[in-house]
Amino acid sequence: MHSPHDPYVRVRGAREHNLRAVDVDIPRDVLAVFTGVSGSGKSSLAFGTIYAEAQRRYFESVAPYARRLIHQVGAPKVGEITGLPPAVSLQQRRSAPTSRSSVGTVTNLSNSLRMLFSRAGTYPPGAERLDSDAFSPNTAAGACPECHGLGRVHETTEELLVPDPSLSVREGAVAAWPGAWQGKNLRDILDTLGYDVDRPWRELPAREREWILFTDEQPVVTVHPVRDADRIQRPYQGTYMSARRSVLKTFSDTKSATLRAKAERFLTSAPCPVCGGGRLRPEALAVTFGGRTIAELAALPLTELAGLLDGGGETARVLAADLTSRIAPVVELGLGYLSLDRATPTLSAGELQRLRLATQLRSGLFGVVYVLDEPSAGLHPADTEALLTVLDRLKAAGNSVFVVEHHLDVVRGADWLVDVGPGAGEHGGRVLYSGPPAELASVAESATAAYLFDESPGPAREVREPRGWLTVGPVTRHNLRGVTARFPVGAFTAVTGVSGSGKSTLIGELTEDVPGVERLVRVDQRPIGRTPRSNLATYTGLFDVVRKVFAGTEEARASGYGVGRFSFNVPGGRCETCQGEGFVSVELLFLPSTYAPCPDCGGARYNPETLRVRYRGRSIADVLDLTVEAAAEFFADTPAAERSLRTLLDVGLGYLRLGQPATELSGGEAQRIKLASELQRGRRGHTLYLLDEPTTGLHPADVEVLMDRLHGLVDTGHTVVVVEHDMTVVAGADWVIDLGPGGGDRGGRIVAAGPPNLLPGTEHSATAPYLARVLP
Repeated sequence: MHSPHDPYVRVRGAREHNLRAVDVDIPRDVLAVFTGVSGSGKSSLAFGTIYAEAQRRYFESVAPYARRLIHQVGAPKVGEITGLPPAVSLQQRRSAPTSRSSVGTVTNLSNSLRMLFSRAGTYPPGAERLDSDAFSPNTAAGACPECHGLGRVHETTEELLVPDPSLSVREGAVAAWPGAWQGKNLRDILDTLGYDVDRPWRELPAREREWILFTDEQPVVTVHPVRDADRIQRPYQGTYMSARRSVLKTFSDTKSATLRAKAERFLTSAPCPVCGGGRLRPEALAVTFGGRTIAELAALPLTELAGLLDGGGETARVLAADLTSRIAPVVELGLGYLSLDRATPTLSAGELQRLRLATQLRSGLFGVVYVLDEPSAGLHPADTEALLTVLDRLKAAGNSVFVVEHHLDVVRGADWLVDVGPGAGEHGGRVLYSGPPAELASVAESATAAYLFDESPGPAREVREPRGWLTVGPVTRHNLRGVTARFPVGAFTAVTGVSGSGKSTLIGELTEDVPGVERLVRVDQRPIGRTPRSNLATYTGLFDVVRKVFAGTEEARASGYGVGRFSFNVPGGRCETCQGEGFVSVELLFLPSTYAPCPDCGGARYNPETLRVRYRGRSIADVLDLTVEAAAEFFADTPAAERSLRTLLDVGLGYLRLGQPATELSGGEAQRIKLASELQRGRRGHTLYLLDEPTTGLHPADVEVLMDRLHGLVDTGHTVVVVEHDMTVVAGADWVIDLGPGGGDRGGRIVAAGPPNLLPGTEHSATAPYLARVLP
C-alpha cells in the first residue's frame, strides 16, 4: 500500500489500444512529457488511460441523471491507477463550431467586455442603462433584427440564380434549384400554374421572371405529373418555393457543409444595411467606451485592445483591469493578433487549443492534472519559449502538467520524461523509460534519445534549380496587403513565419487558376471520414482489391458470392444484427448509451456464411484486423494491394490496422493516408502538392521518413509547397518564403525569399536565428 501522500501517479496494467500491460510511475506537480514515435501508444497512455480514468471517477460521483448529459470516454482498460488527481484535458479536437462562436466566446473575454459597456459605458443623454445581454449579438435582446446578429445579409441576384438565360426552365435555367425529384417537382408546379417552362428564360416577361425567382408566396397546387408512360403517376399536392427562398433556406438550415457551399455560390454577402456589420441593435451601438463602440473594440487585435482600456471612473477601472488581466495570457501565447470577433471556424487547431490553455491560466484551479495534446502544434520556434513559460506557470500554481509532445524544445524543458516505444503499433506499447530527461541518453532502443541529444546539423543538400516560376498575387486578404509571391516549379518550397503571419492565407491563393498549375493536390489534416464505417482500407481503395481477391476464391465462386458479398456496408454478407458496424449501441435508462461488441458476430462485422470463405487461411474479418505491415507480407503477390500497402508503409503508417475506423485516426495520420493515396496513383503530368504543417503530430524519426517521400515527389518532377515550423524541414528546402515580421497586423509581408542558407542574414526575420542553428 502506498501512503496517502504518495507523490506519484502510479499506473498498473494499462492495456488500452496497443499498450502491453504497462506499469509506470509519474510524479505529480511536475511538467511530464510523453514522447515516442507516432502510433507508439503515448496518447493511449496519457489520454486513453490516465485522463479517461480521471474522467470516469469524476462521473461516478455525478448523479446518474446528470451523467447522461455529458459525453463520456468510457472506462479504460487498466488494472489500477493510484494517486490520480482530477484531470482537465485540452485536446486538438476539430469540433464543428458555428459561425456564432468567436475568439471572444471561447475565452469568455466577450462577457467581460459586455459588462464593461453595460456598467461603465458612455450612454447618449436620456438613454437608459442596458443589461450586458443587450451587447451580445447572440441574444434576442442584443441581435440586430435585420441580420439576426450575424452582421452580414445574404442576398441573391437573377444573374447568380440563372447563369445561362438561353435555357428554358425545363432545361434547367434556374441553376439554384435542387436537382433530382425536388427540381422536377418545382418545374411541374410552374407548369401547372401556367408559366411557360419551354421558352428560353430571356424571352419570359420580366414580371414572370421576378415572380419565379423572388416571390415569397408559397402557393399549393395539384400537380398531374407527365412522366414515363409505363409508370402510374398519381396527382399530388405540390408547394412552390421561389429560387431565392430555397437557397436562403438551405443556407441557414442545412447541417451539410457541401449543401451550404452549393447554396453560397448563389448568394452575395454584404454588410447589414441596418447595423453596418456591427451585429447589434442601434441602442447598443450608441453606447461607447473611450469614444468607440463595442463592435469597434471587438474588431481590434487584442494587443491594441489592451492598450485602450484606460480611463473612466472607479467601476470602469476595476472592470478594465479584469479584462486586461484576461487578455495577457492570450497575448503571451503568441495570439495577440486575434480580435474578439474573429470566428472560431477560421482558427487553426493549434490556435484553438492555445486559446483554451490561456483561459485555463485564469481559472485558478490547483491540484489538477492538465493533459495536453501537442500544444506546440502550429507554433513558430519563437513562440515555443512563451508556451514553456505558460506551462511552468500552470505547474507553479500547484498542478501537474502531462504533455504529449514531439517538439524537442518542449521535451528538453520537461522535468520528467515518459518514452513509449520502441516502434509503432504492435512494435510499440511499452514504456522504455520514465525519469528525468538527461538519463534517457542511456536507453539504446529509444528513438527519441537519438534526436534529443544530437544537435549537430544534418548533411548539406544540393539546392535544385527551378524549371520555372508560379506567381501569385498581388494578394490582399486577411492580413496580407498586396503581397506578390513566386514559387519555384520542380522544387521544394517552405513557407515560414510566426503564428498569424499569413502563411496559410498565402498558400490558399495557390489554385488551379494560377498559370503553370496543371494539377493541384491539397493534403490537409481533415478527417478522412466522419463515421466508423469509413476506414483506412475503404479510403485508399485497398478494400476493393481485397474484396476481389475473396470473390475469386473457389469457395466464393462455388457459393455464388460476388464482390458485394464482402462489403460490410450493404446487406448480403454483413451481419444484420449490427448492420456491419461490428458493435451495437446499448441504451440504458439514465446512463449514457454505450457501445458493446455485436452479440452475433462478436465484432467481426460479417455473417457466419461470409466468414467461412477463407483466403490463405484467413477470413475477410481477419484481414481487416491485420496491420498494414502484416498485410503487405500477406498480399505480397497481389500487385494492386501490394502497391497500396507499400505507399502506406512509405509514409510510416505500417502500424495501423486495415479496418481501423476513420474516427480513431489523428489529424497527422489522416494527412499521411491522403498522401499515400496520392502516391499510389502513379504519375500523371506535373502536380503541385500543398501541405499545411505536414509534420504536426510526427516524431522526428517519422519526419525523416515523410521528407524522403516529399523530396522523392520533387525528384520525379513535381512541385511541393509546405507551410512549416520544423526548422530541420526548412533547412532541407530549395526555397524559403518567410512571412512576418510578426502576427496579425504586424505580419503579412514577405520578409525574405531565397535558398535557406541565405536567410540567416536577414533582418526582421523571426525565423532566421532558429534556422541558423540547424543549417550545416
